[in-house]
Amino acid sequence: MPLSLQSDQPHSHYVFVFGTLKEGFPNFERNQGVRMPGVFKTVEPYPLLLVGERYSPWLVLAAGEGHPVIGQVFCVDDVALAEMDALERITQSDGYRRLEIEVANLDSGLKQTVWVYGKPTASLLTADVRVELEGDYLLEHAALYCHRPHS
Repeated sequence: MPLSLQSDQPHSHYVFVFGTLKEGFPNFERNQGVRMPGVFKTVEPYPLLLVGERYSPWLVLAAGEGHPVIGQVFCVDDVALAEMDALERITQSDGYRRLEIEVANLDSGLKQTVWVYGKPTASLLTADVRVELEGDYLLEHAALYCHRPHS
């Protein structure tokens, strides 16, 4: 029987999380991925902000500005990626956008291309920026975070 190139298996995607989806943080229960070993940072610097009365963490898609952002990488399947897309509201005008960036493992130095959820720079025009972080969203920042009300 010949091997088929088609597969019923879901695809794997690597997602870099820098805020509430990190292990031990407020939205981690919504993250259905398998964590890759190590701590990662973006190869390019990006602004990392706490925005609005909810203190939502925003990675602003302005490569070259801000600081390298520290986070975790998770391997997710198609279903888990779709759930993350819904949580990050990528189809909404005020939602995040998912795009590929390069991150480096702080232990090994190895680089890989991963998905990240970030805010377009145009979002800053109306943003209520509360805090500018130096690249690392910590538990003390997560303590300020308020979940979005269910609609």
